[in-house]
This record gives sequence, C-alpha cells and structure tokens, in this order.
Amino acid sequence: MAAISLWAFYRAPQWLDRGVLRPYWLLRRRQWGTVLSHAFLHADLTHLIFNGFSFWAFAPGLERALGTPRFLLLYAVGLLASTLGTWFKQRHNPAYQCLGASGAVMAVVFAAIALFPGAKLYILPIPVPIPAPIFGLGYLAYTLWAGQQQRGRTNHEAHLWGAVSGLLFALAVAPGWVARAWLG
Repeated sequence: MAAISLWAFYRAPQWLDRGVLRPYWLLRRRQWGTVLSHAFLHADLTHLIFNGFSFWAFAPGLERALGTPRFLLLYAVGLLASTLGTWFKQRHNPAYQCLGASGAVMAVVFAAIALFPGAKLYILPIPVPIPAPIFGLGYLAYTLWAGQQQRGRTNHEAHLWGAVSGLLFALAVAPGWVARAWLG
C-alpha cells in the first residue's frame, strides 16, 4: 500500500485521479474498481504516514491474536464498511472524492481495542497514557462531531464505519474473548 502511494505521489500522479472513490459516480459510471483502488492510494504523505503508523502499531499483535485469515477478513470488512458509509453519506454530492485506507485501518485499531481493553495508548502531545476504551470513546465522539461539520478533507464517515465494523467484527469472531477481556 505504501509503495503504491509513494509511486503515485512521485512517478504517476494520474493514478490518484483514476483511483479516487467518487461516491456520486460509483453507480452512475460503474466505477467499481475505485472501491478497492482508493484504499491503496493516499491524498498526501502525511495521510500515508498516519495510516501507516496506526497500522504498524496495532496490526501485528492483532494478526497474531486473530490469525492471518481472520485478520485479512477484518481488513476487508473495514474497507467495505467504510466505503459503504462514505457512499451513503456522499452519494448525492458529485464533487466529493476520497482516497486512503483509513476505514480499514480504523477497523484494525478498534478491533484491537475490543480485544485488548487494558491497552494504553500514547498520543502526542499528551504526556500520559490513555486507556484504550477512553481513547475509543473519545475518538468516536470526535468523529461523529467532525462528520457533521463537513469541513476539511478528512473522510470522517470512513473513520466512523471502519471503527464500528472493527468492534462488531471482534464481537462476531471472538465473543468469549471480548467478554473475558472486558468483564474479567
């Protein structure tokens, strides 16, 4: 994913335009390939770094816990859920377009929170660790609020539906584990 984005930034910028998800045009022009292609491209280097770091921080432990087939399924479910959420909100907006794997990455982050609620997260510049469930609630609240503001270039619907799909996936594939993790 990172290599494709970097190649597009520096060697093939036309890939960004061809690979972008445009919800309004998805059905009208049958741009089905963009459901997948948009997740392999990022809007800029900062976007790629944030997604890459978040994935790096949560994916290895989660993949070990779930196993590779379930982990890959989680990622695909997060991508699909975040794309559907984006499509639903933006399907009447011909100017809207988005890139990035943020929804799938949020599915990974929130599945990890569901399975490892005792984890602590460090967020700069906050100097103290934040309990994972507190971070999760705060992040969801912020995402709901920011999605209503409709400002900036961030696809908050992708973040929201990716996070929700990650939580639901963890509950569906490991209900006993989630119950033990949360209830002791």
